[in-house]
Amino acid sequence: MRQSGNTSAGTRHPLRKAGKKSGKYYFWFLPTLFIFLTLVTIMGGCSRPAASTPAPTTPSATPSSIAPSKIANPEIIMASTTSTGDSGLMDVLVPLFEQKTGYKVKPIYVGTGQALVMGERGEADVLLVHAPDSEVKFMEAGHGINRKLVMHNDFIIVGPAADPAGIKGLSKATEAFKKIADTGALFISRGDNSGTDQLEKKLWKQLGIDPEIPAQRWYQETGQGMGATLNIAAEKAGYTLTDRATFLATQKNTGLVAMVEGDPLLLNIYHVIQINPKKSNKINTGGAKAFVDFMVDPETQEIIGKFGIEKYGQPLFFPDAGKTEKEIGSDQVSPSS
Repeated sequence: MRQSGNTSAGTRHPLRKAGKKSGKYYFWFLPTLFIFLTLVTIMGGCSRPAASTPAPTTPSATPSSIAPSKIANPEIIMASTTSTGDSGLMDVLVPLFEQKTGYKVKPIYVGTGQALVMGERGEADVLLVHAPDSEVKFMEAGHGINRKLVMHNDFIIVGPAADPAGIKGLSKATEAFKKIADTGALFISRGDNSGTDQLEKKLWKQLGIDPEIPAQRWYQETGQGMGATLNIAAEKAGYTLTDRATFLATQKNTGLVAMVEGDPLLLNIYHVIQINPKKSNKINTGGAKAFVDFMVDPETQEIIGKFGIEKYGQPLFFPDAGKTEKEIGSDQVSPSS
């Protein structure tokens, strides 16, 4: 008993020894464990998805805000007479059409004759032109399927302020043309088979005059658009036939003067024509129809009627959607489809 007591008294008990060290261990281990668990909790909270927050949704596009990428064929080719470009009208209407429909317009401004040829070949989707006689033949040949009256203005005969032929104030265009020919005063023609050029040739024909024969040195052709032809007429102090819109838009630079206006023969009518999709499998039928509908829409017609008033004190075009040619003074009955 003594021995065992001496053993227990002289030798440190293993459990007691471990217990002494354990006290020191718990002193620093417990705070460390607390900090570790706190960090784990924080990190776990940061990485946990918020179940109560719904995923954002993308709003669906409305017809008026369809992005071009959403349309299978977003580009349309519009071939138009130069007057709609030179006057600035299409600078207003094309962006509005694109914004409303999502289509993108590639405008090509040429004479009406050339625009009709493009349509016949299927090289354009829609036309905006102003040569009614040629348009009727175009429709009868099956090149177009949807022709609508859009607007009108008028043609006028303009020239230098000196007026060498003495035509200012005449009421008849043919009378003015005859005086120009009789006096040999310089006349500048577009010569591009445009709507303006076709009317001019028609007036000469009514007079029995062929101004294109070599002997007629007073007659010169530019082969260019209306704006360029007006500039040449101004440079050479010659007369020319022009649409009123382009004349007013360029008058500040050309200095030309209106000589003859108001003759019913000088009525200038514009139609929009959708090309027959049978002409080519590349015809953008949807885009062309959208453009036709846009041009005769009441909102567009209102813009057309106000265009030019602020800058020139008068409208450059008069809206005619829903009217007949007879109602605006033309004696021609034109097919609409």
